[in-house]
Amino acid sequence: MRVITGTARGCRLQTLEGNDVRPTTERVKEAMFSAIQFDIEGRRVLDLFAGSGQLGIEALSRGAESAVFIDNAKKSLDVVKSNLSATKLADKAKVIGTDYTSYLSMTPDRFDIVFMDPPYSTGMLESALQSVTRVLSEYAIIICEHPIEEKLPEQVENFIAHKVYRFGKLAFTIYRPAE
Repeated sequence: MRVITGTARGCRLQTLEGNDVRPTTERVKEAMFSAIQFDIEGRRVLDLFAGSGQLGIEALSRGAESAVFIDNAKKSLDVVKSNLSATKLADKAKVIGTDYTSYLSMTPDRFDIVFMDPPYSTGMLESALQSVTRVLSEYAIIICEHPIEEKLPEQVENFIAHKVYRFGKLAFTIYRPAE
């Protein structure tokens, strides 16, 4: 795993070990960031279910103003902190150890881009989608990584499923504000 482009281009990132971990592949990450490439500069990012933090770090490397990384696993938080240090992006980031429901219900922060890649087949993605809209700016983008067979709602509050990108057994859906 590495940062694709930007200020930390080429920097290798640590990942977690184990069968429960499935980092976003370089091919999927590249497609994801190509789809939002003009929406990153100066934006506030939320990396929910951060894992290694690679999505939020990629956004910071490409010019995002700030990023908040949320995960409830201590090992994940340690890897995120290590990756932020290695990429020299820690000064633009907050790393918070809590579950997504607690964070989303309590934070006063507002975000422009949200990455969500929760454990598959747990129901967390749809639950997080319903909760995350309260912390979004009016022009925010939500990017959800999910198994291809998981059907996400066409609309969540005033955000519509703009496009679904498919890659083998997984997909990511981008939500944008309804016109």
